[in-house]
Amino acid sequence: MKKQLILGLTLLASVFSCTTDDTSDIVINSTTNNNNGGGSETDPQTIFLSGTYTEDLTLDANNTYKINGSLIMASGTTLTIPACMTIEALASGSNVYVAISQGAKIVANGTADCPIVFTSDASNPQAGDWGGLILLGKAPINSVTGTATATSEIASLPYGGNVADDDSGSLSYIRVEYSGGAADGQSENNGFSFYGVGNGTMVNYIQAFAGKDDGIEFFGGTVNASFISVINAEDDSVDWTEGFSGTLTDVFISNRITDDKAIEADGFNTDFSNATGLFSKPTLNNVTIEGEGTALGHSEAVRLRAGSQGVFNNIVITGYLEGFDLDDVATGNGVVSDDLQVTGVNFIDVTLNLKNDTTVNFTDADFYTGQGNATGTDYTTWGAGWTIN
Repeated sequence: MKKQLILGLTLLASVFSCTTDDTSDIVINSTTNNNNGGGSETDPQTIFLSGTYTEDLTLDANNTYKINGSLIMASGTTLTIPACMTIEALASGSNVYVAISQGAKIVANGTADCPIVFTSDASNPQAGDWGGLILLGKAPINSVTGTATATSEIASLPYGGNVADDDSGSLSYIRVEYSGGAADGQSENNGFSFYGVGNGTMVNYIQAFAGKDDGIEFFGGTVNASFISVINAEDDSVDWTEGFSGTLTDVFISNRITDDKAIEADGFNTDFSNATGLFSKPTLNNVTIEGEGTALGHSEAVRLRAGSQGVFNNIVITGYLEGFDLDDVATGNGVVSDDLQVTGVNFIDVTLNLKNDTTVNFTDADFYTGQGNATGTDYTTWGAGWTIN
């Protein structure tokens, strides 16, 4: 039996303001456990979370929380999660995710000794068990202009605008596991989805582990992130589109032969006819990409297409048939204009360093320089202890 504890708004010491399609009451569901008499008893320390929260939500490290649907923080609210917490999500795949709307914030700062983990509640967790973590901001995207917004494929929430330094909060020492479940009956979640997130948002030490779709994807925006790792993402590990222009520093990616690209990058969202502004042009510093080797036929590490530009510094790629695969004329034009460049790169067990499918004529030396002069990122140092290797 499941009992519902309905709290009045006057209980200010523990307000959880949540609205759903069915009610505007504040609802916290507690778990039930069978007792020896065959009945049930309530465990008040396990709390189910779902619905749209219109007031701040601060989790208590003394309680256990489980996400049992879409948890959406409305504009003006803050979700605060203390260090050391493991938050489980029902392994139902569809429509189980956490979304931080435009104008809302998440403050989730773990530590190396006490990371925050979002994971599946399954006894034998699998990729795609639940959705993932979604942040939506007001930073520029190139699928619309000015203050106009686009709509996220997950939760159909608005994102984008003209506030480059928009602040969606802070993430530090966060691991998202077994994400990528289908939402809204169609689209799949990523581990971390950054929709138009601004560079006022702090993102450091995040890992996506064993997701069914992309590990980390940037839909436009200007957010910077450092010390990011993606392990065993079944689709692309790191993805960007819609004019993303942030800086990613110290990136580690480990792929299996069954996974897709380590990096797949678009200059604009190919669901639209064209970009309305500049192409994506992020900066990537200190990147290590590890595949399972050419002997197993691991395909390409990095695909750049749809006019994606970018500045890549200190890159190490190991164990792929192709290092970089460039598609589309606009992407090739970026090489010629020096808007797409690689400086300092090591190719280890890579059959073809560069595949040019752009129809634009340029040499390997026009695209990358400093071959053999790269160290990548020292993941063994900054990833030790809190991440899954």
